[in-house]
Order: sequence, then structure tokens, then C-alpha cells
Amino acid sequence: MMLGIIPARGGSKGIPNKNIKSIAGKPLIAWTIEAAQQSKLLDDFIVSTDSAEIAEISQQYGSKYTQRPKHLATDTSLIIDTLQDLVEKIPCDTIVLLQPTSPIRNDLLIDACISLYKSTKTDVVVTGFNCKYKPFGTTTKRRQDTKGFFYNDGNVMVINKDIIKQGKLFTDNFKTIYTSREENIEIDDDFDFWLAEKVLMNRNK
Repeated sequence: MMLGIIPARGGSKGIPNKNIKSIAGKPLIAWTIEAAQQSKLLDDFIVSTDSAEIAEISQQYGSKYTQRPKHLATDTSLIIDTLQDLVEKIPCDTIVLLQPTSPIRNDLLIDACISLYKSTKTDVVVTGFNCKYKPFGTTTKRRQDTKGFFYNDGNVMVINKDIIKQGKLFTDNFKTIYTSREENIEIDDDFDFWLAEKVLMNRNK
């Protein structure tokens, strides 16, 4: 079973109620729920939350939800702990992690990741981009000449359940899918929110 997980805890210090704050005309989490609904390869998907308000809004947009234990919804909680809890409760073979704070996805992205996962028999497929940021003082190369490294943009991760049970999100056996700069936007602060809203509104024209 290919199970989509949308993790959305209620607490958010950077942007209060971030996951349900209205962005381009709908709650932030709705963009990810609708992306999951468009997938032809997900067998099912569910929102994991500790918030009654997020649960209610998720249902309004057509998603089921599961109650996340309070100890897995703190500021210091790790996503791997939440996923480990879920794979023990919900029968599945593979988890497709869809972060609501990365709301910009092309219509085929989720299924492209699942297809690559199935065709290569890899442990993990992850989306992201080539990052060339380096700490100041560590290189004298021009940015254009820096090789860079792959950076996970939080958009889609397809993960074998057995890897999650081991307490890991990745192994050496993983594949990558590069996404556009628009899709790379992760919402952590007000500027990210403003930028993502501009992109979403422009896409909907």
C-alpha cells in the first residue's frame, strides 16, 4: 500500500496557525491535500495532526486525519518519530511524505516520484535542488564554479516502510528528482509565505 502522509501540527511559532492560514484563497494545508487527491498512484493519504481545527479543515477539503500524540507534536519533535508511530498503526508498504509547508507542486510530481521508486527498487526517492551555498571563508571559487550539493526541498519523499522502522529517512540507496525554483519554496517565515502566495496566485490566473 502506497500511503501519503501530510504532517501538520497545530503549534507554530514563526507563523501562528501556519498550516491553516489562508494563502491564495485557501488554507495552506489544502494545497497539499488537493495535490494528493490528484495522484493516481497513491492508494490512500491521511493528515497527521494534534489540532482539532486542522483536522476539521482537512475533512472539509476531503482528507481523512489521524490524531497525533501530543509528545510527537512539540517544537522539538522529529518527523521520523511521527512516521514510526504511523507505520505501526496503519498498514502500508511505503510512505509518501508530503509537507504542507511546500505547497507548490506540478500536477505530475507525486506520481513521478512514485513511478521512479517502483521502477528502480530504491529505498527512497526525494525531491530537491542543487544548492551552492557555502559557509563564508570555506571557498574562494565563484558560485558558478561551485559543484554544490543536493538539498531536499520538503516537497515529496517516497520511503520504504522498513527504513522508517529502522528510525531512518534515507539510506545510501536513494534517487533524486530535481524540482523547479518555484517548487523549492518552503514556508518557514513571513517572507516565504508572501513569496509562495505570489507564485500560487500567478499559477491560478
